[in-house]
Amino acid sequence: MKRPRQTRRALLIALSLLLVVALAVWLWLKPGREAFDTVPVTRGDIESSVTALGTLQPRQYVDVGAQASGQIHKIHVDVGDEVKEGQLLVEIDPSTQTAKLDASRYAIDNLKAQLQEQRALHDLARQKYQRQQTLAQGGATRQEDIQSAQAEVRTTQARVNMFKAQIRQAQASLRSDEAELGYTRIYAPMSGTVVALDAREGQTLNAQQQTPLILRIAKLSPMTVWAEVSEADIGHVKPGMPAYFTTLSGGNRRWASTVRQVLPVPPKPLNEASQGGGSPSNSGKSGSARVVLYTVLLDVDNADQALMPEMTTQVFFVAGQARNTLLAPIVALQGSTEGERQTAYVVAKNGKVEPRDIRTGLSDRLRVQVLEGLNEGDHLLIGPAIGNGG
Repeated sequence: MKRPRQTRRALLIALSLLLVVALAVWLWLKPGREAFDTVPVTRGDIESSVTALGTLQPRQYVDVGAQASGQIHKIHVDVGDEVKEGQLLVEIDPSTQTAKLDASRYAIDNLKAQLQEQRALHDLARQKYQRQQTLAQGGATRQEDIQSAQAEVRTTQARVNMFKAQIRQAQASLRSDEAELGYTRIYAPMSGTVVALDAREGQTLNAQQQTPLILRIAKLSPMTVWAEVSEADIGHVKPGMPAYFTTLSGGNRRWASTVRQVLPVPPKPLNEASQGGGSPSNSGKSGSARVVLYTVLLDVDNADQALMPEMTTQVFFVAGQARNTLLAPIVALQGSTEGERQTAYVVAKNGKVEPRDIRTGLSDRLRVQVLEGLNEGDHLLIGPAIGNGG
């Protein structure tokens, strides 16, 4: 008889519990902040920068060419070799230069022999002139003979002077031939690394028309980044501005630098350089269809040789930065413009939406610095539900 009463009591307790759970669920699902899409205001670091692609090149390099013509006899270095200033790099067959030098020496010897002969004739002419002067004192000679002897002295003296001048000219030519023979042995003009080799043993060089390029020596530290900045961003890049860059092979490593120079004229496109001249309409059309890029140079130390010529770099020119500052996602601002007053909508826990007038600072295209109007931890409304606030 007592069992039905206990059953009814258990049912009442279960119903009471269900009512409590239902009330809790209703309170939990009551519309509040969770009904909106929001993003928080956080604190952190931000950096405003201009990005560009660049290429690494040695800051100091020299192209080594040949000043003497001939066949390359021996190349003593290869690409990648470290060389010291004054080190022998290349030997060119010196046969032609040696023969020319020998001919110049023989010519000088011949001129010196002729000079000795002419000096002897000059001494004889002076003796004749002295005898004529002695005879003239006793009246034993004619005036014509005296004049002839005097003229012979002057003539032989002139020939002596002429041969002396020819010898000096031949000696100058000899020094030129000696220098040309020296050019057959090419030495390193600076210390560095051989980064290019454009000739090979057995190749014949002709230095008469232009200087043939044999190899290039470069110092691999410091290196220079040749960055290409678009005309839309070049106004923000100034000499002395801090910058850093990354490479594909460097992982997360950053190389810090500063802008050394902004070249004032962009490189001329090949298609325009090849045109002999066109109509203004054609020139304007081609100019508007291309992106104008300006070259910016920045140097970086490369003591560990991690950077190599022709590497591609991603360059960041730092226009401004702030540490431990309030940050808000740009998507939560209305008409976000750096440095101007903006509007943001803060969503309270109870779901009430409150508009805020805020002042912004630096931007990195994803976040913006909040200078005033918001607090850390505020939740900002995003999406089209701005007009639904309570």
